[in-house]
Amino acid sequence: MGALADTFSEVLSTLPSDWTDLELDLRIDERRYIDAAAILTQANAQPYSHHDWHFRLLVAHQFGHAAAAPVVRKTLELLDDAGIAGELVLRELRTGRVEVTQMWGRPESVRRDFRRLRQQ
Repeated sequence: MGALADTFSEVLSTLPSDWTDLELDLRIDERRYIDAAAILTQANAQPYSHHDWHFRLLVAHQFGHAAAAPVVRKTLELLDDAGIAGELVLRELRTGRVEVTQMWGRPESVRRDFRRLRQQ
């Protein structure tokens, strides 16, 4: 792994177990902006306009409207493999939110599987 993927792994290792989503800012070598933008579409990175940072990455832990952590990690590895240097910082972290899922009418096996998956 390279610098960006390593930084992302370090950020994840410091988070509490009940983190739900986070926002990261990414600054890259401006000479490689187009290349980076093409790669970052995989993680649904949002470009900033008129800002010090180039992209915002939204990352979800187990649920939510954001990219999954493994997808973001792999995307950052692709940037590293392409030789695109950058800087990654954690801007916002949310913890303790609970997913609400409608279970009415679902069989007990689905309910058990849902509880088992969410306890991990």
